[in-house]
Amino acid sequence: MRMSEDSPPSGGPIVRAFAGTGFRVGETAHRALLMTVEAATDWAPPALGDLAIEHLPSLVAMQPEFILIGTGATLVRPPVALVKALEARRIGIEAMDSRAAARAWGVLRNEGRQIAAALYPLDA
Repeated sequence: MRMSEDSPPSGGPIVRAFAGTGFRVGETAHRALLMTVEAATDWAPPALGDLAIEHLPSLVAMQPEFILIGTGATLVRPPVALVKALEARRIGIEAMDSRAAARAWGVLRNEGRQIAAALYPLDA
């Protein structure tokens, strides 16, 4: 599926399409992805149940409003310990399936929101 070609007014990476079990950002396909307002990087995520703040250092360091967690093909609640650790740092967390998270990323970045994202593969 192709998504909008428009870049957000504030710049930064945008998921342009879903590529097999992953995401296309620019001309690069990523199976799993970490995104900040400045960069998109490949990610080797742990099992979702093991996800901890230590797996997201570049995202936490930027102190976003919140982090979108794309949990794969379906919505799965992130670990309570992760939610509490982020909330202790005044960072919100929004979990949704990875396709929805990729689309939400584009909408929120078009609004100029300072967010981050961790997207699990679409077959996870």
